[in-house]
Amino acid sequence: MTRQRTGGRQGRAAKRKNQAASHFDAAWRQIKNPYPPIEQFSVDEIEAIHQASLTVLCEIGIKVLSPEAREIYVSAGMTEAEDQVIRFGPDLLLDLIAQAPSEFTLRSRNRTRDLRIGGNNVALGTAGGTPNFSSLQNPRHPGTQADFDNIMRVAQSFDVIHMAGVPVEPQDIPPNLRHYHTVRSAITLTDKISGVFFRGRHVVADSYEMLRIAHGLSPEEFVNTPLSLSVANSNSPLQLDHLMCAGIIDAARAGQMMILTPFTLAGAMAPVTIPGALVMQNAEALAGLALSQIVRPGVPVCYGSFTSNVDMKTGAPAFGTPEYVRAAFASGQLARRYGLPLRSSGPTASNAPDAQAAYESQMSLWGALMGGANIVMHAAGWLEGGLVFSAEKMILDIEVLQMFAEIFKPLAINDATLGLEAIRDVGHGGHFFGTAHTLERFETAFYSPLVSDWNNYENWAERGSVDATTRASRIFQETLAAYEPPPLDPSRLEEIDDFIARRTAEGGADITR
Repeated sequence: MTRQRTGGRQGRAAKRKNQAASHFDAAWRQIKNPYPPIEQFSVDEIEAIHQASLTVLCEIGIKVLSPEAREIYVSAGMTEAEDQVIRFGPDLLLDLIAQAPSEFTLRSRNRTRDLRIGGNNVALGTAGGTPNFSSLQNPRHPGTQADFDNIMRVAQSFDVIHMAGVPVEPQDIPPNLRHYHTVRSAITLTDKISGVFFRGRHVVADSYEMLRIAHGLSPEEFVNTPLSLSVANSNSPLQLDHLMCAGIIDAARAGQMMILTPFTLAGAMAPVTIPGALVMQNAEALAGLALSQIVRPGVPVCYGSFTSNVDMKTGAPAFGTPEYVRAAFASGQLARRYGLPLRSSGPTASNAPDAQAAYESQMSLWGALMGGANIVMHAAGWLEGGLVFSAEKMILDIEVLQMFAEIFKPLAINDATLGLEAIRDVGHGGHFFGTAHTLERFETAFYSPLVSDWNNYENWAERGSVDATTRASRIFQETLAAYEPPPLDPSRLEEIDDFIARRTAEGGADITR
């Protein structure tokens, strides 16, 4: 990423101002992870998890609450047993999974922001779906449309955020009308990939129609142009409900990407052992992914991983734990075994943007990124196990994500970077501050932080002893003040607004089916 720099501590202050003021970087790029993924298990051990998953699917099966989905499974050769349970033939299941693409492109409204999913490509997204929002200016409260819009503005302003998603639930908008406001905001305030909630067939259809209009596509073009993402969560243990099945089916028919993510907490909704939890995660993921491939063979999907553990004293979910990291590493191995892109996350259980939030999120990100994740959701802003989106945490997370992006940039090895001439010039016992080699490079030589304060203690104290959370709060507000919206064809916005007005007059979406 291109960064403006000036020298010294005043330069770092200017850098922070410039970053808050810059809403688009012509050199924006998607991150590529140059490192081989860490593998938690041997090939034989991954095969054992795979075979155990097939046993679960064949002998125990998945309870599928949707009659439509059960009919689709049976039409493809699966077996319906008693009590709404579908059992899967292993060979047929794997043939279906093999139809899903290993790589594909998600189209952005700004085509320079298209995202390649799969391979060693990485896309980073904000936290999503939180019911509450928090900032130093406005402590924890139910999320509002204003909160949603501000998160969108900040997400648009930092190039390391690739996907805006649905970060917070605007609870000041009725559920049957909420998606009109959130999708409209995602369209008008950002030009990045956005998300659609599986909250009923009308919600999905309305959201897709608004996105189709925003992109200027015909209905035929839309179904052949993946441009949004949605997450279907299985109901662990071993169940797919009506809304998730409907979402999987509708996304496949619309040609849009779906991520199947089991929420398998070891010791609660999954076996207490990590291998056992992974067996359940894998079985549920394969079942949901197979449904999409029956409906539309070759539609883009993603293998979702969210296996963690609980606090065995209280039953509360825990994140950023050693168990979470190991499961993330192993999930990458499983996704690659099936030739599928991997989705992972960067969560924390902390209730405040404090040291616990920092180290748990960092652990989660190491598990995700070094496990080979292609999509990292909840990478910025997540707090309280997903119950709160924090303004300050978003900025602190962006700092960490920018550091990862810097780590992933290639380092050139050549005569200039090896620095032999500079070493000869300085010789023994000197310093490199004044060499031509340094002076030619000092503005761009190192990562320049967004939040970190590298002043010594005396200067830091003299300037008010401002901690990182307070600095992050200031940057969030500065970014909002400097925000500029991306361009959007006025005729498309008018058509979207007409659509919203008509659907609102009709009573909005039926969110019960």
